[in-house]
Amino acid sequence: ASKWDIREKVWEHLEASGLTEFPRPVRGRIPNFKGSLQACCSLGELAAFGRAREVKVDPDKALEGARLAALQARKTLLVPTPRLRTGLFNRIVPPPGATKEILRRCATSQGVRDYSVPVGLDSKARVDLVIVGSVAVSEKGWRIGKGEGYADMEYAMMVSMGAVQEDTPVVTIVHDCQVLDIAEELLDDHDLTVDYILTPTRTIQTNCKRPKPQGIMWHKAMSSEMLGKIPILKTLRWREKQAGKDVTLQDEHPALANTNRAAASNKKVMAANTQPGAAPVGQPRVGSDPGNPKFEGSDPITTVYVGNLPGSLRVSELKSVLRELQVVPAGLSWQGAQHGAFLAYRDPGTAHRALSSLQGLSLGGNALRAELAKRHSSKG
Repeated sequence: ASKWDIREKVWEHLEASGLTEFPRPVRGRIPNFKGSLQACCSLGELAAFGRAREVKVDPDKALEGARLAALQARKTLLVPTPRLRTGLFNRIVPPPGATKEILRRCATSQGVRDYSVPVGLDSKARVDLVIVGSVAVSEKGWRIGKGEGYADMEYAMMVSMGAVQEDTPVVTIVHDCQVLDIAEELLDDHDLTVDYILTPTRTIQTNCKRPKPQGIMWHKAMSSEMLGKIPILKTLRWREKQAGKDVTLQDEHPALANTNRAAASNKKVMAANTQPGAAPVGQPRVGSDPGNPKFEGSDPITTVYVGNLPGSLRVSELKSVLRELQVVPAGLSWQGAQHGAFLAYRDPGTAHRALSSLQGLSLGGNALRAELAKRHSSKG
């Protein structure tokens, strides 16, 4: 089973079993689950939490109880900024004399926005405990997130800025059904592992010996596109380059930029452009038939329609979301005036992953609608 197979299995089980809480659907998210507050309360029993003075907790809804626990214990609480677009962390600063109710508000996503100050690379932060969300985790400490890599990236950035040490404990909080067997070969060098797993019924110490990321692996986990989306990465990369480190990006390696990558890319573009009106891969496909188009020499491909797109959404932003979800289509037909788009896939499995990942996903405050497009008969 691949990481995506495991994610789909967990998301489907949580929904089918009625274990999910707001926000829903859980596909494409770190799931919020029934019993999350109970699991978060177990933090108080961890010696690592008791010793910690500065705690980093992800902004997921399932971890709201962990953020509250840190605030109630008068610890310094750091929360990553959404998608790291405006920096690395926010430090939550409750008002003087904050009541329990205000602390509860500070622990929510709105509270994080209302009661925080930004923390930059020069903040001299010293994080004593890291708390992350997971889609799945094994008792050995292998962790699978939602597929965007932000928790891994945040940890690597903390290593680079000296905010965490090799022995800084990492905790994840999940439902019992999210604790699964995960094959170690699925893990990459940049994947974050965990030391403790808290569930509504158990506290698991993983005794994980696999080394955690020792900084940003630019050549494995970073691309020019990601650098463009996350300004703080540019600053960190410049600093590491000045320090003499290799900061070659994933898409800058000669082997990738020349032979294999170029050949594969050209092959995709040629196949996609064999249909009249089709645009290059990753660009909107202009054409009047939004159904299953035929590429020359291939069977009809599977087309997914995604609707209720925000009026302000740009094609480039939708493509970015599709890349983050790892469901990039072979062709895209933009229907901006109708707030929709048609995504053409050669692989039915990828099409169905796109269907489940996009359905109900919130973009710009809109819950997306995704469905398989009706087949159109081929003319001529």
